[in-house]
Amino acid sequence: MRLENKQAIVTGGAGGIGRASSLALAAEGARVAVVDLDGAAAERVAEEIRAAGGEAIAIAADVSSEPDIERVVRETQAAFGGIDVVFNNAGIIRRTTAVETTVEEWDRVFGVNVRSIFLMCKHVVPVMAAAGGGSIVNTGSGWGLKGGGQAISYCASKGAVVNMTRALAIDHGPQGIRVNSVNPGDVNTGMLREEARQLGQAEDGFLAEAADRPLRRMGEPREIASAVVWLASDESSYVTGSALVVDGGGIA
Repeated sequence: MRLENKQAIVTGGAGGIGRASSLALAAEGARVAVVDLDGAAAERVAEEIRAAGGEAIAIAADVSSEPDIERVVRETQAAFGGIDVVFNNAGIIRRTTAVETTVEEWDRVFGVNVRSIFLMCKHVVPVMAAAGGGSIVNTGSGWGLKGGGQAISYCASKGAVVNMTRALAIDHGPQGIRVNSVNPGDVNTGMLREEARQLGQAEDGFLAEAADRPLRRMGEPREIASAVVWLASDESSYVTGSALVVDGGGIA
C-alpha cells in the first residue's frame, strides 16, 4: 500500500471529492482525519473507512477559523501520533459577477477557499518539518488557471490557491515538504448541482453542458481522488509546486 503508516487530514471530507479522497487514502493504508463543517456527515465517512478495515476519526470544524484549525491539528496528532499528508479540499462557490457579489459573499468564499489553506499550513508545517517532511495537496480549479464566467470570487480564490501552492513549495521544500495543487474541471458532485441552482438553470441541461469536453463526460470524484493519492504518495517524490490539471481536456 502506498500510504501505509501515514497519517492524513482531509478537509471538506464529507462529500464529493473529499469523501472519495478520504476513502482512497485509507484504502492505501493512511489513517485519516475526516474534517467537515458537518460533523455527522464526517462521522459517516469515517465509519465507512472503519467498516472497510481502516482507521479514521471525524472532526467537525469551520476551516476558516484559526482555533478550529489548531484543534484539528491537535486532535489528529493525539489520535495518530503525527501528520504526514494534508488534503486542503474544503471549498465553496458563488456564481455571481462582480456587480452581483456582496462583500460578505466575497469574504466567505475567500475564507473557505484560501484562508483555510493558509491556516492549515501555518499550523501543520511545523509538525511536518519536525518529522522530516510531508505532502500537502490543495484543491485548485481549472478556473483558477484560466478564469470563467459568473464566478468572480471563486475564480479569484482558486487563482490564489494555485499561486499560494507555488509559494509554499518554495518556502518549505528545504524542510522536505512537498506542496501541490490538483485542479479539477467539472466533477459529478453536489457542488456542481448547486451551481445550476445558483444560476437558475435546469440541472439536466447544466450537467450536459459540463460534460461537453474532449473526453465527452464529467469527471467522477474517484478520478480526482486518484490524483490526490498519487500526489500524497512517494510516487510523486520529485513533484512540488505543480498545478496538476484533471479535467478531461477542458482547458487544453
